[in-house]
Amino acid sequence: MESIYERCLLRELELRSIRSTTQKMIRVEYKGLVFDELLRFDILVDDCLLVELKAVEILHPVSKAQLFSYMRLLNIPVGLLINFHEPMLKNGISRMILPGANETEGSKVEEDFSL
Repeated sequence: MESIYERCLLRELELRSIRSTTQKMIRVEYKGLVFDELLRFDILVDDCLLVELKAVEILHPVSKAQLFSYMRLLNIPVGLLINFHEPMLKNGISRMILPGANETEGSKVEEDFSL
C-alpha cells in the first residue's frame, strides 16, 4: 500500500507544479573511503522536505530513526513521517526538524521565514 500512496502523493505534487523526487544517488565518505550509494527515501519535496510514508498498524521507533538518518545524509531541515493506517490521518503525521540543516554560512532558518 505504501507504494500506492507514494505514487498518488507524487502525482498530487506534480499537478501543483511542486518539484519532487524519489530515491537519490548520494556520495558517502567514511575515513577516506568514498562511494556512491542509492538512498531509498520515499519523497523529497523541493529539496527542503523529506516525506517517509508508512501504512502500518504500529509505527516502530526505527521508522523515525530512518527518516532522521536520511535527513542528516541529505541535509534536509524538515521531515514528515506519515502513517496512512491511522483512522484519522492527522494522528498519523509526525514532523521532525534537523537543526542547522540547509543553512548557508551567515544565514539562519528564522530569516527565511521572516515577513
